[in-house]
Amino acid sequence: MRRILIQHGTLLSFGKPCRVLEGHEVLVEGDRIAAIAPAGRAPGPFAEVLDATGMVVMPGLINAHMHFYSTFARGFTPAAPSKDFTEVLRNLWWRLDKALTLEDARTSALVMALEAVRHGCTTLVDHHASPGAVEGSLDAVAGAVKEAGIRACLCYEVSDRDGKAVRDAGLAENARFVRRCRDERDPQLRALFGLHAAFTLSDESLDLAAGMARDLATGFHIHLAEAESDQAHSLTEHGERVVPRLRRHGILGPGTLAAHGVHLMAPEMAELAETGATVATNPQSNLNNAVGIADLVGLRRAGVPVALGTDAMTVDMLEEARVALWAQHRRQDDASAGWGVVTESLTVENPRLASRLWGFPLGTLEAGAAADLILVPYDPPTPMDEGNALGHLLFGISQARVDTTVCGGRVLMKGRNLCLNLDEAGLAERSRDLARQLWRRL
Repeated sequence: MRRILIQHGTLLSFGKPCRVLEGHEVLVEGDRIAAIAPAGRAPGPFAEVLDATGMVVMPGLINAHMHFYSTFARGFTPAAPSKDFTEVLRNLWWRLDKALTLEDARTSALVMALEAVRHGCTTLVDHHASPGAVEGSLDAVAGAVKEAGIRACLCYEVSDRDGKAVRDAGLAENARFVRRCRDERDPQLRALFGLHAAFTLSDESLDLAAGMARDLATGFHIHLAEAESDQAHSLTEHGERVVPRLRRHGILGPGTLAAHGVHLMAPEMAELAETGATVATNPQSNLNNAVGIADLVGLRRAGVPVALGTDAMTVDMLEEARVALWAQHRRQDDASAGWGVVTESLTVENPRLASRLWGFPLGTLEAGAAADLILVPYDPPTPMDEGNALGHLLFGISQARVDTTVCGGRVLMKGRNLCLNLDEAGLAERSRDLARQLWRRL
């Protein structure tokens, strides 16, 4: 069993409380953390020793809502100006995802997965869509995840917007990939049942998905009340708001991840709390699309678990956490509001979500947890302890570049250089070529 020793660093455990340990070492055996002990206690020999002098050692970061395929939207300019969220979808995203090929899906995922490695993000919960290439699309994304060495929970975004045949293909793709993950038990891969959003799903489609997911004993990954138009559609077409409609059809439960949750009233928050569903907030995306700022303080007060995602705006989770905090200050009109819910979304709720999906501890430094760790250069200019560690995380550590990324006991990056058998220049050129082709199709 391969053994790695990480020494001379300052350890941040995450969790509640976030412990700060000086003079301790991390021993990795295989794909798990074997021990965290005072320096000099771990017996050799070691396959590798990582010197974390002048660095903070903390768990690999987790992204609770991602879209790998959005890589090829970067720099795309021909999309018409969009005055609201519905136009953003129709002018850009629904055109782009419909034109994706399986190679596009794989390559865009690999490019973004490598960016995640560079930013210390070792686990992502992704939401994929490629209506023109549904069958096998999750295998294509999974292949990229495997090659990059990270972990990802994948799903296919089922929708009625491209017709019944594409909807049925999406339902089948979800079911097939859930079964694959169950059979293979690959520690890098997990699955949820993907749905787009209530306003693109008929009652029939919701019932079909609910029945399949129930038979598979899996949860859902769905966009929830991202824009006010989602609620308006639900009220006009179904006579009720989004949360009660989805709950009535069996979509909401402890295994459900609901992305965004921007436009929720207090009764819906209470109902969400009753179901046990988790909301994944994505503040940069919400600000970029001008849909609003989720009431994270209200969600937490109602008892709803709040995780943190990026919606593919970035893979830098510390940047996303900072924006989440500033946005809550504005949302609550209070410069002291939101600290607890934002910091816990990153260091408590994201690890809790990932640990539930994978079935073993992720996102924490403790014996028995997954050996997903990052080393970040940081020499604190003020004392750092358990009481202020999260302040250092958001206001100091967040400004440094990740030096080393380890996932499942495998060193993926060291000294800011990728340790993967990949032709990065060749990948970049192929990605640009595929993007040009995609843009021409658009």
